[in-house]
Amino acid sequence: MTRARGPQPRVWGAALLVIAAGTGAYLTGRVSAQRALVTSDEINTVEVTQAALPAVVRVDNRLNKSALQPGDDPLETGSGFFYKKDLIVTNFHVIQDYESLSVILYNGRRVPAKVEAVDPGIDIAILRVSGVTAPKTLAFGSSARLIPGQKLIAIGAPLRIQNFVSSGIFSVAASARDIPRNDSLGQEIGQYFVTTASIQQGNSGGPVLDSRGAVVAVSDANAAPNNFVPGVIGVAIPGDLVKQSVEDLEKVGTPQRGTLGVTLQDLDSLDPALRSLAGLSSSEGALVWDVPAGSAGARAGLRGSLRNSKDQLLAPLGDIVVAVDGARVQSSYDVTRLVAAKRPGQTVTLRLWRNKKSVDVKVTLLKRTLR
Repeated sequence: MTRARGPQPRVWGAALLVIAAGTGAYLTGRVSAQRALVTSDEINTVEVTQAALPAVVRVDNRLNKSALQPGDDPLETGSGFFYKKDLIVTNFHVIQDYESLSVILYNGRRVPAKVEAVDPGIDIAILRVSGVTAPKTLAFGSSARLIPGQKLIAIGAPLRIQNFVSSGIFSVAASARDIPRNDSLGQEIGQYFVTTASIQQGNSGGPVLDSRGAVVAVSDANAAPNNFVPGVIGVAIPGDLVKQSVEDLEKVGTPQRGTLGVTLQDLDSLDPALRSLAGLSSSEGALVWDVPAGSAGARAGLRGSLRNSKDQLLAPLGDIVVAVDGARVQSSYDVTRLVAAKRPGQTVTLRLWRNKKSVDVKVTLLKRTLR
């Protein structure tokens, strides 16, 4: 999976279909273009698009020099949308490594922006602008109610083309394990939405709308078989997850998804001899590495791993997580995303391999605080 970020090769994809962009001959206050538009679906697409366009922005990221390699374009471009009069949702990877940020409104006006809050765990960021009031704001709908085959409309600035609109259908909610990322972001996303709407480089952070004009997802990437083939499958973050994050960031300043507060190591990264000494025949699972004092894991009595001065593991190994709430885990990533589906105050049951025995431990998750 490649991120739909800026025009660099490391971004996700290129090309596709313009359905509608900008104002047009179809407008008379509200769309009433029976002579120009043939079907009710066309009318709905145009109406939703025209109502949403003023809320969508292009996000320009002037990269910090330390993040540039010789020959790199210093400007990366993404998308975003106003959800409040001066606040914009975008992707974290769009504003990562920034030196300065600005947004271009749908009418071409450029205004400076600053980072208000970030949530790399689901690849989301909030920007604040000053000196301008949102021409329009978009509201979140219910992504949980989406049905395969339902129409979706994506708006953004792929290839720096502003006000680019595409439509398609919601195809499926796919496990994050089936859509591997090529970065370290989004580790707490359990599922992605997959769509036939075009989501290309520069679309990242833009809204994905349903037929009512509500935001049901945020564009994030496209899927391709390799880095040399443009991806044609759009990948988006479910709107319910983004809405929850935005509310947490505004109220608390940090997301409130579940976390054990411990560091983990993939079991398959260990020397097979160590796994054998621990009585393990499988490489599936996550080794508890460090257990910080005061963390949810520490309060539940999770045991970390002993190491020597060269950070080499010593026997016996620490706890090994093999299942979360009955769901088997293959790696530390599985543990992270399964626990992240919970909220502070909720309890998660970990199946551990400890001292060559299977043990169940309940962990009550704690509220996250600003570091």
